Amino acid sequence: MQPVWMGIVPGPLATRVLVVDGLPHTLLTARLPHTPRHPRAVATLAESLALWVGRRVHVALAAAGPGSFCATTGWLDTFEAVTRPQPLVAITCVAHDVVPADPRPGEGLGDFEDVRALLRRTVAR
Repeated sequence: MQPVWMGIVPGPLATRVLVVDGLPHTLLTARLPHTPRHPRAVATLAESLALWVGRRVHVALAAAGPGSFCATTGWLDTFEAVTRPQPLVAITCVAHDVVPADPRPGEGLGDFEDVRALLRRTVAR
């Protein structure tokens, strides 16, 4: 059974989320508002996906590096919740060096290749 991985990359204006079932199969791509409004939002989102797919979800949260934009109060409040052990979710804070570009009009959600690369690097560890 392939692991389910979630990459979360806070950008300057939005947070991008990519969920894959194994690395080649995309389950979900999303652009969410930049900052979570509740400290448990990240953990709860990951737990909800774990319940949906019936498997543990491994999360790579871009929390350091030039490609991470999470030095806001909302994100800082989140880190306490994501570091607590959880039965269905494993959250790891990782570095991300790619500064995300916002999609141009008509490009939909934009390119998530840097998030996919982040997940490949995290899985390889």
